[in-house]
Amino acid sequence: MVNFILVPGARLGSWAWDDVVPHLREAGHGVHPLTLSGLAEKQGIPAGQQTHVRDIVDEVVRLDLREVVLVGHSYAGIPVGQAAQQLGDHLAHTVFLDSSIPADGESFAGPYPAIKASLARNDGFWPPAPASHYAGHGLTERQIARIVADTTPHPGRTLTEPAVLSGPLSDLKATYVLCAPPGEEPDDDVAELVTDGRWRLVRVDTGHWPMFSRPRELARVLLDVAGE
Repeated sequence: MVNFILVPGARLGSWAWDDVVPHLREAGHGVHPLTLSGLAEKQGIPAGQQTHVRDIVDEVVRLDLREVVLVGHSYAGIPVGQAAQQLGDHLAHTVFLDSSIPADGESFAGPYPAIKASLARNDGFWPPAPASHYAGHGLTERQIARIVADTTPHPGRTLTEPAVLSGPLSDLKATYVLCAPPGEEPDDDVAELVTDGRWRLVRVDTGHWPMFSRPRELARVLLDVAGE
């Protein structure tokens, strides 16, 4: 048995994992979807980048979890990568799900001037995306409507504050799940970590939100990781 900590990406809450959780629990594992501070039911809680790192670490410590498989989707790869370095022998494996990965001293928004401009226009928050943002990702109209209805503004300081790493990411036992059509390759920073042999690359032929578009297939990927 392992304990999955499932951390959703920007604008999402723990609800984003609703279609994945039953498959993991049916296999006999502990499953703990996590809403980060400032989002979903935790709106109004002030949050910066390190707040989200603490959210993850504190959840593992609070529940005294062992054999943790830590999963971060999209933006959440940045706090997940930092938290993984702090979890010591609580941690079994880290999964970066079509996510950004942290670089010491750099922020999520660093390469994206449009995000910074959006924060400036929206009182320091990254507003929910329109339905058109989710087109072309293998989602049904109903799934897109659900996402649009339930997403919440994302606290901007979590996107602009720099990551703080205590060592190289290559020291983590990790899997990167690339959600893309066949033939598409991961970004250079991920490719380097995969090439050095420490990280494993898994490909899923779907869009950026596999917890909605391919929940059963995503669960199988996570169960494979747990079985290593």
